Amino acid sequence: MNKNHFINVLAIILLTTFAAMTKLDAQIRYVDAIQFSLFGKISDSTETRYERLPFNLKNVSRNDIWYLGKNTPGLYLRFMSNSKKISIRWESLNDFSMAHMTKVGTAGFDLYCFKNNRWQFVNSFFPTGKISSYTVMANMDASNQEYMLNFPLYDGVAKIEIGIDSLSAIKNTELKLPQNDHPIVAYGTSITQGGCASRPGMAWTNILTRHLNRTVINLGFSGNARLDFEIANLMTQIESSLYILDFLPNVNEEMVNEKAYQFIEILSKRKPNTPILIIDCPLLPQSEYDSTLKDDILTKNQAILNIFNELKSQGNKNIYFISTKNFINSDNEGTVDGIHFTDLGHYRFVQEIEPIIKSIIK
Repeated sequence: MNKNHFINVLAIILLTTFAAMTKLDAQIRYVDAIQFSLFGKISDSTETRYERLPFNLKNVSRNDIWYLGKNTPGLYLRFMSNSKKISIRWESLNDFSMAHMTKVGTAGFDLYCFKNNRWQFVNSFFPTGKISSYTVMANMDASNQEYMLNFPLYDGVAKIEIGIDSLSAIKNTELKLPQNDHPIVAYGTSITQGGCASRPGMAWTNILTRHLNRTVINLGFSGNARLDFEIANLMTQIESSLYILDFLPNVNEEMVNEKAYQFIEILSKRKPNTPILIIDCPLLPQSEYDSTLKDDILTKNQAILNIFNELKSQGNKNIYFISTKNFINSDNEGTVDGIHFTDLGHYRFVQEIEPIIKSIIK
């Protein structure tokens, strides 16, 4: 084969491949996701659709809180389709990434399908830049399926479109699960926000949403669960079934003593019938080698326990406390850096708190 003939053959192959790809893309019909039900928000009065905090907090909350409120952990779309393939095309706010967390966890999506009376993982949508498109499955059967699309944990979403076969149908969900009235509201740290789950669906709040079939609103603020009173006020603006407080890793003993009592009082006085579940700080693997860290954890855990006991002694019967003594497990596995949870850590966390939550929400 001479050089010119080889070049001609290569050109034909490339053109054929490009034509096939173009034909495949042409078979996908994209629909703006704005028409589908969005869940996991504590308020619809947000600056843009895909964020967590209401606009009226913009000039009230700390800048770090407002910025993290643009992240989308806990948000999920629900839709129904008979398409054989499911794609999405989206624009990220920041194209954010971290060394100790996967890109699909920070800025990607994952998809679940309701089959056999439970939510089953389908696949993940992998980001490729600030603007991404990805097909998770291309050969499903053409029956109507109910889907849940979990949003990124550490980035925001400017726009998202769902792609289906051009001749298929897509519409809003008919299934009333997960239950969205009286959601659980979880306030906490980077671990509550989702660090460092490999994909959105493996954050502990999202696991709980599936296990309980009840929406868990994620108010996790990485490094910033510092008992801001405006967040407590926000939490009382909806009817919730439970408040989960997981702020201890982000505060010290002084902050606990100065602010925890008032933060909890805001919740209990405004919503006296809503149970409050306080989670103390686990003895993280790093604390076995860092005596200062261990002393800090033990000190603030005792401080929050003292406040819990004081509230109970005052007759507050709707407040509960979990010691995380066994959360990490004796093998010290379950974190990526001695602090932030891997999927194993998030799953173990749920295994510990789920039975307690079920006993509270009857």
